Amino acid sequence: MAQRIVVIGGGAAGIGAAGAAKVTDPAADVRVYTEFEDVGYSPCGIPYVHGKEIPDFQRLFLATKEAYAQQGIDIHYETQATGFDTGKKTVSVAGGDEVPYDRLIVATGFHYASPGVAGLDLEGLYYVKNIRRAMEWDKTLDGVRSAVVVEASPLGLEMVTALLHRGIDVHLVDPGPWALAAATDPDIAAPVQESWLEKGAKLHFNTTLQGFTGDGGAVAAAQTSDGEIACDLAVICTGKAANTALARAAGLQTGSADGIVVDERMKTSAPGVWAAGDCIEVPHSVSNIPIQGLSGSHAYAQGKVAGTNAAGGERRYQPVSVPWGMVAGDWMIGGVSFSETLATALGIPHVVGTAEGISRARYYPGMAKLRVKLLAEPGTLRLIGAQMVGREGIKERADFLAMAVRTGITVGDLATMENVYSPPIGALNEPIALAAQALLAGQGS
Repeated sequence: MAQRIVVIGGGAAGIGAAGAAKVTDPAADVRVYTEFEDVGYSPCGIPYVHGKEIPDFQRLFLATKEAYAQQGIDIHYETQATGFDTGKKTVSVAGGDEVPYDRLIVATGFHYASPGVAGLDLEGLYYVKNIRRAMEWDKTLDGVRSAVVVEASPLGLEMVTALLHRGIDVHLVDPGPWALAAATDPDIAAPVQESWLEKGAKLHFNTTLQGFTGDGGAVAAAQTSDGEIACDLAVICTGKAANTALARAAGLQTGSADGIVVDERMKTSAPGVWAAGDCIEVPHSVSNIPIQGLSGSHAYAQGKVAGTNAAGGERRYQPVSVPWGMVAGDWMIGGVSFSETLATALGIPHVVGTAEGISRARYYPGMAKLRVKLLAEPGTLRLIGAQMVGREGIKERADFLAMAVRTGITVGDLATMENVYSPPIGALNEPIALAAQALLAGQGS
């Protein structure tokens, strides 16, 4: 008899898990339960539709509902899982039905951390997540005159840029001293902030949100420690909190990052149960500290591991070095592992090298400066982190440097690295090598 694999959640982790399970065991009865109308789309693309870089929301869907059905994946849309029992091996869904399973994959995702202030019940507060709600919100943006973006998280940076592109008067409110302060250093964030200011944004750093006030049930102003800010819209871009309510109720172990604890096979503490995506926590490759709330690429990869193993295959997931990158304002920023600010806050010993290079040959049209900062372990000079800001070439360097962190490459290796020299795509001197050389020079090497 075919085994039944039930997946709770239809995001990147859930769909990745379902697809991998079906590939591993084509005879398996694979069922996905999602509370939403759709699965398998890219929430990360939503700000770029709002900003008009992407012309429509349909482009964000990875496949049609018919395609999933043809793959043999049975997706139950708008069907919320309300709990699961690891003893009875059943999943409860809204309406009172109990669905038996042989293997279960929990991919319940995240919710935005509550700002914890008054006025959260007002209309006009937008949480960027569900694509159907995004479609509705996009229709209203042309009539929005002023918006407040709450917190300079990655999503916050994208939404500030998107709303500026729509001609909206944007106020960014964040308790930190600069944009994305937990992940970046001030010299990396500075060009982004300058480009926002040039476009008319108002930046309120070191500022606490105190509440929202309304007019006729709709938001009319944000109350902050920097005063009242009138607005027609507030975009809540607080950090990701793991959605572990069902897992906790079922007795699954959670950890110090408030995510579900899994091993390298995405196995949870309960027999026959795997988990993946924003609801879990995984170890950092340098600090070994559990972290959660990573990117869609991490969630999808974790789902693939969970689905393969749940179906009887063998696949393992490595500790993460967290390469990241994004467009904000007129710039691309990105990095790997730690910023200098974060490493200092965590008490991780490090030495730093910084250099400014160029993205192409100096004489080729479109050449732009690119700032690279490398962090290394004292003594061994093993690479443990990086930060970058430029106008192109950030993503590829972040990916490369993440692999360098994972494999233990040293700054000495990077200082003498080979690099592509082609005027349209690469300068004679690679900026990563220049930063490595600056770090070595600072060590007297």
